Amino acid sequence: MAKKKKTFRPKARVPKGLRDIPAATVRAEGAMLARIREVYELYGFEPLETSAFEYADALGKFLPDEDRPNEGVFSFQDDDDQWLSLRYDLTAPLARFVAENYDGLPKPFRRYQTGPVWRNEKPGPGRFRQFTQFDADTVGAPGPAADAEMCMMAADCLEALGIPRSSYVMRVNNRKVLDGVFETCGIVGEGPEFEKQHLTVMRAIDKLDRLGSEGVRLLLGPGRKDESGDFTEGAGLSDNQIERIIAFTEAGGGTRDAVCSAMEALVGDSEIGREGVLELREIDALLTAVGYEEDRVAFDPAVVRGLGYYTGPVYEAELTFEATDEEGEQRRFGSVGGGGRYDDLVERFKGVKVPATGFSIGVSRLFAALEALGKVEENTVAAPVIVLVMDKDAMPGYQKMVAELRSVGIRAELYLGGSGMRAQVKYADRRGAPVVVIEGEDERSKGEVTLKDLILGAQKSEEITDNAEWRESAHAQVSVPRTALVEHVQEILGRHSKAH
Repeated sequence: MAKKKKTFRPKARVPKGLRDIPAATVRAEGAMLARIREVYELYGFEPLETSAFEYADALGKFLPDEDRPNEGVFSFQDDDDQWLSLRYDLTAPLARFVAENYDGLPKPFRRYQTGPVWRNEKPGPGRFRQFTQFDADTVGAPGPAADAEMCMMAADCLEALGIPRSSYVMRVNNRKVLDGVFETCGIVGEGPEFEKQHLTVMRAIDKLDRLGSEGVRLLLGPGRKDESGDFTEGAGLSDNQIERIIAFTEAGGGTRDAVCSAMEALVGDSEIGREGVLELREIDALLTAVGYEEDRVAFDPAVVRGLGYYTGPVYEAELTFEATDEEGEQRRFGSVGGGGRYDDLVERFKGVKVPATGFSIGVSRLFAALEALGKVEENTVAAPVIVLVMDKDAMPGYQKMVAELRSVGIRAELYLGGSGMRAQVKYADRRGAPVVVIEGEDERSKGEVTLKDLILGAQKSEEITDNAEWRESAHAQVSVPRTALVEHVQEILGRHSKAH
């Protein structure tokens, strides 16, 4: 007897570092995005959609992650043997779009975009390989006024979502100032090895709030082993260089003017460093003129941003209230977005300087923050009225019922499964339906339909104590003329909306 061949059945599982998002969260995040979009539109930005895939050489290599294939991005070859990569942010595709359509775009070009991005990095608690960003960028604006505007708009977004001024701060720095500190430390050079070291230093400082100064010292020096045993290679700086960089990151905490003065002392005679401080002073003057004081926008030398393409001012939106982390400990919530100036990205395509600056919100992290603050808008989408199918030969009539309900704005669904009445009512109950519509042969012969009020039924079932009382009660069920279906469903829904 032939051995029965075993049928392969794939395991149902979400890929590592990815997640599924349920309906209630999708709707609540959608409401949050709508509020952010209103602020972006108020500032004059226009929507844009770019493709999820880009040619790998167009994205560039700004996410070096040595222990990951393709240096931190997900890539594959197409039929023409060209390498494609999933976008790791929304900024690099924007640079390609601007370069490709440069002559037809107004300059400055102001756009916003929201969508998923992908990074082939080690996942962890709250850290996913796919996540959503919501960006706004100004391309073609060379002065610090565009950077100041980004900080103001980001602050306005947080307040529009209900985050009070005491619970957030925009932290601002300038990459040019850090480059000036590098000069005074003797960290200079060119070529791939220097660029790698330079970015390693940036990414180390970017982890200051998470790892503390000792963890950053290790990443600036020989390297660091994390709790899982994974080792991250360090920048290989000397002890003296490390201490000067740590001293720079600790130069904040005062007024914007005081921080600028401290930075001037640290950059010494470095031309690029002094240029960076001057830009920060211009941003300070613009913010002050509009009334954005230090409680909303502060200067902080510890802000550097981890991406390699920033060339000037950089900023982060930090939430300052405490929330419970995965280990049950109270911690400051931290960064929910950031951005900065990137004057070299479009130049990669055009060969000429095209100044640009932008801000990106981490949607999932900001949503988690709003949940912690109790600021998430409740799901206001009503569950659908369910029309049951008692007789499949009467399907056209059932379809007409849901069409009538939908025509007056009532969310309605025709049951399309293959189960009997009891299972259909159970399905409607699990869907949270307020009402089910029943038309069997008896109802049809009388020109009626039966409406079962599931909300009232649930309330009555809690009050009824014995079977006799159950049988004697109408139990939230009423027969009405078929021609009055819409009117009576509206009446039931209106009664429950008033109760809330």
